[in-house]
Amino acid sequence: MAEQLLSIAPCHDTLPKNYIRPESQRPRLSEVVTDTNIPIIDLSSPNKSLIISQIANACEKYGFFQVVNHGITEEMLRKVMGIGKEFFKLPPEEKAKLYSDDPAKKMRLSTSFNVRKETVHNWRDYLRLHCYPLEEFVPDWPSKPELFKEIMSTYCTQVRQLGFRLFGYISEGLGLETDYIENVLGEQEQHLAVNYYPQCPEPELTYGLPAHTDPNALTILLQDQQVSGLQVLKEGKWIAVDPVPWAFTINIGDQLQALSNGRYRSVWHRAVVNSNKERMSIASFLCPCNSALIFSHKCISNGSSLSNFEWLLCFHQNHRNHELPCKFVLVLFLLVLSVVRNLTINQRKIKLHGSSYFLWLW
Repeated sequence: MAEQLLSIAPCHDTLPKNYIRPESQRPRLSEVVTDTNIPIIDLSSPNKSLIISQIANACEKYGFFQVVNHGITEEMLRKVMGIGKEFFKLPPEEKAKLYSDDPAKKMRLSTSFNVRKETVHNWRDYLRLHCYPLEEFVPDWPSKPELFKEIMSTYCTQVRQLGFRLFGYISEGLGLETDYIENVLGEQEQHLAVNYYPQCPEPELTYGLPAHTDPNALTILLQDQQVSGLQVLKEGKWIAVDPVPWAFTINIGDQLQALSNGRYRSVWHRAVVNSNKERMSIASFLCPCNSALIFSHKCISNGSSLSNFEWLLCFHQNHRNHELPCKFVLVLFLLVLSVVRNLTINQRKIKLHGSSYFLWLW
């Protein structure tokens, strides 16, 4: 129901009970630290080898980095942030037309993360869009504000090109061909989330988004230029990632961790909220096609004694139409495959997320 949207609800003097986290799960904002060594990489450098080595080092040590001089103009980024803010200021009746709590929908305006299943909500509204191929999805995008489709579709095209460029650098940093990752991931899906975090009366009691890793391959995040909120976990401490003017923050996702044999880590991150200012961010997600089978290249070492560490991810088209036994057979197939490949299996963790099946094998 659209009345659940925070961008429609009146301002609160205190945090509603269904947003309050148990004490053990709260963000402990006073313990968040700063790190002046967060990697910032200039993609305009004429020294390609330097870019590749800087990205490889950032992926190994942090699992994320920021890029400047990335080829998308400040004018474009200002337009994107501006149209996003205009969208969340639309009248309630306009937003009500787009609201859905069905996570299977390709385009939806919603709140929190999954309001159907949650017991505690997140202090966030968001607009989720599927972006590739554009001609398939743009007709269903919001028609208001007036320039929304034009600006967002141009932005999605440019971000996709940047993502493929980054895949090339990441591939070379792993000692692989430039187009290796792009080819393995196939005809990649692309999603976009416009996140809106209103002013929060008690930010120490809740999250915009709690700690998580991204299940996709690569996330390209445009942060609010005025308000910080992104935090990443490094060596057991939460680090504030303050916005660098018109930079993108790049997160390694679960599937690149798999492909790199654990050498590159999918970074744990979260979004916290602010008592004085609203905040926005725009996240773009590049995802393997549903038929992609991903595991680490034989030449990649993770640098640890666990030489048999390997991830397998199987993406099966239209899996929502399959019954549980079919899914079980798929998992069993991967287990048999792992034995054939002479893997030592110490732990198994199965995670279902969206259209993907994850199997983690140690």
